Amino acid sequence: MEQQDSSRLKQILKNRRDKLAEYVDAGMDPFKITKFNRDNTSQNIKDNYSEFEDKDVTIAGRLMSKRRMGKVGFGHLADFEGKIQIFAKKDVLGDEEFDRFKKLDIGDIIGVTGKVFTTESGEISVRAEKITLLAKSLLPLPEKFHGLNDTDLRYRQRYVDLIMNENVKKTFVTRSKILTAIRNYLDSRGYFEVETPILNTIAGGAAARPFITHHNTLDMDMYLRIATELHLKRLIVGGFDKVYEMGRQFRNEGMDIKHNPEFTTIEIYEAYADYNDMMDLTENLFRYCAETVCGTTKINYQGVEIDLSHFERIPMIDAVTKYSGVDFNTITTDEEAQAAAKAKGLEVDPAKATRGDIIALFFDEFVEENLVQPTFITEYPVEISPLAKRMPSKPELTERFEVFITGREFGNAFSELNDPIDQRARFEHQMELRAAGDDEASEMDEDFLNALEYGMPPTGGLGIGVDRFVMLLTDSYSIRDVLLFPTMKPLDK
Repeated sequence: MEQQDSSRLKQILKNRRDKLAEYVDAGMDPFKITKFNRDNTSQNIKDNYSEFEDKDVTIAGRLMSKRRMGKVGFGHLADFEGKIQIFAKKDVLGDEEFDRFKKLDIGDIIGVTGKVFTTESGEISVRAEKITLLAKSLLPLPEKFHGLNDTDLRYRQRYVDLIMNENVKKTFVTRSKILTAIRNYLDSRGYFEVETPILNTIAGGAAARPFITHHNTLDMDMYLRIATELHLKRLIVGGFDKVYEMGRQFRNEGMDIKHNPEFTTIEIYEAYADYNDMMDLTENLFRYCAETVCGTTKINYQGVEIDLSHFERIPMIDAVTKYSGVDFNTITTDEEAQAAAKAKGLEVDPAKATRGDIIALFFDEFVEENLVQPTFITEYPVEISPLAKRMPSKPELTERFEVFITGREFGNAFSELNDPIDQRARFEHQMELRAAGDDEASEMDEDFLNALEYGMPPTGGLGIGVDRFVMLLTDSYSIRDVLLFPTMKPLDK
C-alpha cells in the first residue's frame, strides 16, 4: 500500500511539473509575474453584493476546489478574508483559456477577472472572463485535511495548516486583535511603549535559565533576555512615569503545553504606584481585551466558563491553608516549616529550605491547580521575590501578586524594590544560591544597583504572559496553538 501511495505521489508531482512546463513553453511562466492588480476581496464582494452585482471585479487567491461539467466549470478561490465561487464557461473564456482552467490544480494561486452574479442555487460567484495562473502549486494539498491531523506536522508546516484550517487562521487574527487591544488600552492611559535590548551581558529580571550566545567582536558571552524588568526600571529612574514593552523573551527551559523557549510578554511600570494599582490595572486590562475582542467577559475555556468580571484576592499563606490544611501563620521557623513539609511527604531542596521557600513549595503542590476562576495571590515570601518591596507590617513578605486563571499563572507584579541597599543584599543572596548550583538564580547587576542609587520613585510593576492570555481568549489548549512557528526539534535530530 505504501509503495502504491508513493508511486501515486510521484506521478502527481510529475504531472504538476509538466503542467508548469507547458506554461513556460507558451511564454506564460507564472513565476515571472511580479505583480497582479486585484481590486477586491471575497468577503467584501459578499458583504456588499448589491453594489457589485453584474459589475467587473478582479480577485486573487488559492484555488481550493474545482469541478467540471462539460463546457462549464466551478471552483472556489480562497483569499485572506474567505472564499468565493468561480464560474468558468467555455464560450466566455474561449477554448484555450477554458482548457487551461481544466488543467489547473487544487492549490494553484490564480487571478480572476469577471462579473459578480448569483447562481441558481443562490451562491454569490464571479463569472470568469480571464483567469491568470500566478503561482503553480507543485505539491498537492491534503485532501480535506487528511494527512494533516498530526499536530506535530501541523506545527511544522504551519503554512499548510493555515491554508487548510480556517479556525487556525482565525486564532492568529484574534491574536493580532488582542495585541492591538492591549496597546490601545495602555496608550490611551498615558503609558509609553519602549524597546530595550534583547542581548544582555547579565541575565536578570527573573528566575530562569538563559540562552547563551557569543559576540565575536567583543569576544564575550551574552544572554538572550529572560525579562525586560531591569531595563524598564532604569527608565523609571530616568524620569519616565509610565512605560511598557511587549516583546519576545527567551528561556532555556522545558517545553510543554504552557511553555515555549521563546514567548511574548508585556511588562508595565508606573511611577508613584504600588501593587494594588497593578491589580486594578490587570483586572481592567483583561476585561477590556475580552470585551473588545470577544464581546463578553465570560469566556469558555476548554469547556469551563471563566468570568473575567470578578477577580478574587487571597494572600498566599491563606491559600496554602485552604488547600493544604497547613497554617504557616503558626509556623515561624525554618525547622518547623521543614517538618511540616516532611509531614506532607514533600521533598525539600537543602538550598531552598527556608520558611518562605517551603511556603512557595506548598503553594505549587497544593494550590495552583485549584485556581480556576481569576484569582490574585498576594503577599509572597521575600525569599522568592528578590525584586519586590517588603510589606511594612510583615517584612518577611512582599507586596507582590501573581494572577491565576484555569490553574495557570498569567501575570506577576510587585511594588518594586527601590532601596539599593536592600536590593544589593538580595542580589548577594541570589549569588549564594547560584554558587550552590541554582542556575536560575539572579546575577549581580551593578549597573542596575547604580541606577537605584540615583533614586527610583515608588513604582508598581506588572508582567503578563501574552501567549497564555491569547490561549484563554481563543480557547486554545496548547501554547503551540497560538504561536505561528513554535519551537520544534528538527526531524533529522
